[in-house]
Amino acid sequence: MTKISYAGYRFPPEVIHQAIWLYLRFTLSFRDVEDLLAERGIVVSYETVRRWVNHFGPMIAAHLRKRRPKPHATWHLDEVYLKIDGRMVYLWRAVDAEGEVLDVLVQSKRNKHAALKLMRKLLKNPSPAEARLCRQKRSCYPAGWRGAADIFLVVVTPSKNVAHGLLRT
Repeated sequence: MTKISYAGYRFPPEVIHQAIWLYLRFTLSFRDVEDLLAERGIVVSYETVRRWVNHFGPMIAAHLRKRRPKPHATWHLDEVYLKIDGRMVYLWRAVDAEGEVLDVLVQSKRNKHAALKLMRKLLKNPSPAEARLCRQKRSCYPAGWRGAADIFLVVVTPSKNVAHGLLRT
């Protein structure tokens, strides 16, 4: 990866990184980041923080994505029915064994197509050649769970809420 050039910027790279990290990590507003930096004795405008995030944010995010560890081979699938903006929707989510959220999908329908969409979406990202899907006892949609055979070469013991197998590529 090419090194990020900070030439022409008044502040040192550490301050710029800290401002971007605060904004992205804690979902703060630009004015909140300005206040936090002011508490540390760094006087910077919220507009400057916005420019830093717009300019350096994608480059730093790409660098962090490359450094992210590979997901664990065991994935837990979960679904929740919740209300967003007055509409009831399903939130499907996949988490690896170490607690890292792999993907989230919001769907208005609970059907086999919606359940398999999350699994297919997971396969687009680099994933281990052999994976194991787990689910809570009765939470994941049964038709989608049975449809896991479309994505996995071998599905073993679905009654035990675990699907083993090689991912289809």
